[in-house]
Amino acid sequence: MDINEAYKIVKEKLSSWLTDLIALLPNILLATLVFVLGLFLAKRIKRIAVSMIHRISKNITLNSLFGSIIHIFLIGITLFTVLTILQLDKAVTSILAGAGIIGLALAFAFQDIAANFISGIFISFRKPIKIGDVVKLNNYMGKVQHINLRDTTILTFQGQMVIIPNKDVFQSPIENYSLLGRRRLDLIVGVSYGDDLEKVKSVTMAAVKSIENLSDKDETSMFFQEFGDSSINFVIRLWVNSPEQPIYLKVGNDAVMNIKKAYNENDITIPFPIRTLDFGIKGGATLSEMTVNSTK
Repeated sequence: MDINEAYKIVKEKLSSWLTDLIALLPNILLATLVFVLGLFLAKRIKRIAVSMIHRISKNITLNSLFGSIIHIFLIGITLFTVLTILQLDKAVTSILAGAGIIGLALAFAFQDIAANFISGIFISFRKPIKIGDVVKLNNYMGKVQHINLRDTTILTFQGQMVIIPNKDVFQSPIENYSLLGRRRLDLIVGVSYGDDLEKVKSVTMAAVKSIENLSDKDETSMFFQEFGDSSINFVIRLWVNSPEQPIYLKVGNDAVMNIKKAYNENDITIPFPIRTLDFGIKGGATLSEMTVNSTK
């Protein structure tokens, strides 16, 4: 092949490309216009969507995430439209197929992360808990410190920071003590079999009546429950007007001190455990028949 022939082939190829380019100029101009307009609309719609979502959810992280998802989705539509205008349909098909395969692989690889992420979204919208609530989650009791899209952090009453995946939070029972704004304290007490139960009830109720931080909405109640080994046991239920742990513990402390003081003043006995030893039952020897060995 001589130089003239090679030059002719290159010239024909360049001429063909130039002809195709000129033919595509209207499509290129339209694609450019669609691309610029698509970017502008995507940004504008993102702002409107974030503003609307903010009316429903006050979670800034979640709102920003939804805004980004909407923005990326609109940009994707713009790019696919531009490729279609440029008559690159095969490229669009290949991109969609590749995105589907990649998405399927990522779904299997990060299914736990996805589950925690989706649970975090549901928690943000349903709001079963919020920052500052006193809760019990997965046998951990404390105050909620952070709620992220992946996990929830609580500070236990023992001073430990516990990070719980949102999947476990969403799928497990949640005890939220802050929803009602008050907590119930059940105090179990035992009195002697020789005490007058009517008097016991009257003295006990009077002893706890003046305790601070008791709820005005709920009455204190007392119920005798069982005949114990050495005492008659009852439970007194006190409603604390705050879910906070220090106030809850203080009410319990004051209740114990007041009841003990009132019982001392009214000769009511809180008995110690008693054990009776019967040496003469069913063929056994009586205590008088027992010999005591002493070592001198």
